[in-house]
Amino acid sequence: MPFKKRIRVTVNGVRHERSVEPRLLLSDFLRHGLNLTGTHVGCEHGICGACTVLVDGRSVRACLTLAVQADNAGIRTIEGHGNAQSMSALQKTFKRCHGLQCGFCTPGFLATIEDMLNKYPLESEGRIRELLSGNLCRCTGYQNIVDAVLMARDERAQAEPVNRQVEKE
Repeated sequence: MPFKKRIRVTVNGVRHERSVEPRLLLSDFLRHGLNLTGTHVGCEHGICGACTVLVDGRSVRACLTLAVQADNAGIRTIEGHGNAQSMSALQKTFKRCHGLQCGFCTPGFLATIEDMLNKYPLESEGRIRELLSGNLCRCTGYQNIVDAVLMARDERAQAEPVNRQVEKE
């Protein structure tokens, strides 16, 4: 009987406890162990970005991460972003900007973009393209994806309360 390790993870807000082989990839755990097939596996080498998910808020390549490395972590897959009936703000932006075509790479892009929006000011298209360079898309040509990021950035900036100092008179 192969050695197994017990892991506890919270995936899309749902707590899971499973025994897994130490060599099991996070992408396989999500897809085959939890039936969350929105995490796509394109290259299995961490090059394409299709398997990107959020682990404790950070974007990671699920095809390069072992499930045991995610023990006690919070994981968010595309299924945790929303669905056709109730899309997240980022998904709506992607739709409005036509940021997807076939959709295979979209879950990884959305995880990467959410992480980017939370970490960086994204001051220019060049900076956005640089940060997206680890996610590959064969269909779009990237401009609509960059437009979606710019729109999402601007919408977030408008939604954040403005901190104003009140002058004492």
